[in-house]
Amino acid sequence: MVSPFEVLEVDEDADDEAVERAYRERVKRAHPDQGGSIEEFQLVRRAYRELSERDGNGDAGDGTDPADVDLTEGDDAREPRSTRVEFLDYEAVVDYGWSLEDDELFRKAAHADLGPDAHGRLLVHADESLLEAAERSGFAWPFSCRGGACANCAVYLAEGELSQPTDHIMPEDLAERGFRLSCNGYPLTDELSVVFNVKQRPELDDLILPPGPFTRR
Repeated sequence: MVSPFEVLEVDEDADDEAVERAYRERVKRAHPDQGGSIEEFQLVRRAYRELSERDGNGDAGDGTDPADVDLTEGDDAREPRSTRVEFLDYEAVVDYGWSLEDDELFRKAAHADLGPDAHGRLLVHADESLLEAAERSGFAWPFSCRGGACANCAVYLAEGELSQPTDHIMPEDLAERGFRLSCNGYPLTDELSVVFNVKQRPELDDLILPPGPFTRR
């Protein structure tokens, strides 16, 4: 049996803040780009979901004790969930004079006359980065190095959580504002809202690479 507490390496009386800290540390070590595996990565995601859904009494949503949950059993253990992503092209944000910080941004996009490449939805499978999922779905999002060494593939995270390896190029202040790399970003939540093609933002100028033979700019 493997409980959520064991996976996140926290005591059973850990509060939400302690669980959050432990999760952020464990998910870094479990990230495939840091020597972890997709299976471990998904296990950490599920452990966090189980503990973040506890009620006021510390029980899971169905009234069970999270300490009694075996993460090696059940449908989630056999078939990790895909993540639903709503995306928006930054060029549309500029054209319409919208702001990335606008809470109504995606509602406005839904009511605008945007093409399917500029605004839509896609699924990210458990073994895919956000960029890989976009490409599998037929979208030509910008990228260059594919190794987290530039910001050509940068996205703005409006909702949800997208992982970022500890040695990423994105400065901490920009990461705190919501900027991530799609080439090595794996979803940590079941839903995401992202603005792609943000490499043209002035704060990312020093982090992008010039066009190359395998670059989409």
